[in-house]
Amino acid sequence: MSVYDYKATTIRGEEQSLKQYEGKVLLIVNTASKCGFTPQYTELQKLYEQYKGQGLEILGFPSNQFGEQEPGTNEEVESFCEINYGVKFPLFAKTDVRGETAHPLFQYLTEQAPFAGFDTDTPSGQRMNSFLSEKLPHIMEGNGIKWNFSKFLVDRTGRVVKRYESTVNPEDIAGDIEQQL
Repeated sequence: MSVYDYKATTIRGEEQSLKQYEGKVLLIVNTASKCGFTPQYTELQKLYEQYKGQGLEILGFPSNQFGEQEPGTNEEVESFCEINYGVKFPLFAKTDVRGETAHPLFQYLTEQAPFAGFDTDTPSGQRMNSFLSEKLPHIMEGNGIKWNFSKFLVDRTGRVVKRYESTVNPEDIAGDIEQQL
C-alpha cells in the first residue's frame, strides 16, 4: 500500500485519487483556520513556492476535530486561506483525521508514522505536551493525530518518510524535503 491507494474530496467537492501525485514528494498536513498554528500556512506556502518546480506538492486537509478551530464551510476555508495566506497548494474538503471517523488516508499515515512525542526540548513542544496531557489526556493515547498542523512527508514512491507534530515549523523540515527531491 501507499498514499496513492487513497482518494479524497477536494475543497471544491470533487473526488480525486492521490495517484495523480505519483512521482511527487508530498507534504500532507491537517489544517485549521482558527488555531494558534494557523500562521504555518505562510511557511507552507513558502515551501510550496520554493520546491514545487522540483516536484513537491503540499496537500492541506482542514479538520474541525481539535477545539472546533475549523468551523467554516469548505468555501469559507478556501477563501480564508487564499485571502489571508495566499495559499495556492491543493486543499481538500474538511476531513476527520483522528478517531473512528478518521479518513482512511490519515489512518494509513498514522500507522506508517506513529506518534513519537512532542519535542519537549522546545518551548512550544513543552506547552503542547503539557496542555494535551493535562486538559485532553485521551488525545495523547495511541498514534492518532494530536492537533492541527501535523505533517507527513511522503517520498516519490508514496512511502511515508517522517511525521512532524504541530509544533514543528514547516521551514524546519526544508532539509528533509530537499533530501527527498
